[in-house]
Amino acid sequence: MKQRTLKKNYSFSGKGLHTGKPVKMTVKPAPENTGIVFIRTDITQRPVIEARASNVSKTDRSTSLCQDGIAVYTVEHILSALTGLGVDNAIIELDNVEVPIMDGSARKYAVLIGKDGTVEQEAERRFINIDSPIEITDPSGAYVRIEPAPKADYDITIDFGSEVLGVQSAHWDPEDDYIAHIAPCRTFCFFHEVEFLLANNLIKGGDIYNAIVIVEHPISEAQMQLFREKFEMPQLSVTPQGYLNNIKLHFNNECGRHKMLDLIGDLRLCGGFLNAKVTAYKSGHTINTAAAKAIEKAIGIK
Repeated sequence: MKQRTLKKNYSFSGKGLHTGKPVKMTVKPAPENTGIVFIRTDITQRPVIEARASNVSKTDRSTSLCQDGIAVYTVEHILSALTGLGVDNAIIELDNVEVPIMDGSARKYAVLIGKDGTVEQEAERRFINIDSPIEITDPSGAYVRIEPAPKADYDITIDFGSEVLGVQSAHWDPEDDYIAHIAPCRTFCFFHEVEFLLANNLIKGGDIYNAIVIVEHPISEAQMQLFREKFEMPQLSVTPQGYLNNIKLHFNNECGRHKMLDLIGDLRLCGGFLNAKVTAYKSGHTINTAAAKAIEKAIGIK
């Protein structure tokens, strides 16, 4: 299979979820064997940050990269979209530090790029193959297991001990329709987490339109009124299913599918298209990127 890149430039504007800073991002075609790289155009030297597991710097609620002291935050959604669309080579220019959160999914990236398709290049695609199983675990019981396979095949299960969410599972492989089944799935959080994050000024770019909010425990009218005022939504309430009514779910397992979206993006940091059977349970950015680092090590990338 040959490498592929974009047909043209695509620009996206918004704000970073965690920094709240406005940002313009332009995704551009790239020569063969470039891989995916980020360029900070707001810095005179236009430093390059490669999308590599060895450059992962932070994994608290998103995946951040840092190379030669220059960082880029929240890279997982755009990496997921490019992987789901089969893009080998792309240059991602940012005029600030954080990728725009958009609606909390990869939908806009995937729809716009997918509508035009991609361009075949001359070089062969780089598939990442492993010789023996890799498993990363943590004390919570979460794990990512990666086993040799002739093609990519991903399964994930999430379990937050939540009566509202329940246990959700999702599947993806390259023959799946990424644009329809994975890309629209938005990030999610619990109401009590949003309260804490707002109180500590940790989601400066968050609003009520870019996340599914799960209300696991009863909340008071005073708490709800604070949210109505904060997000300027006087009709905000809790649905019978236990979600804020700010947005409607695209799928019953949208939260599980979003975790799949993240997993695809994080594992792209291993340096190419992974041929493996991936089984993830309760995984997040920390364990996902640790798995990507373990793959790099297994195939001899330093």
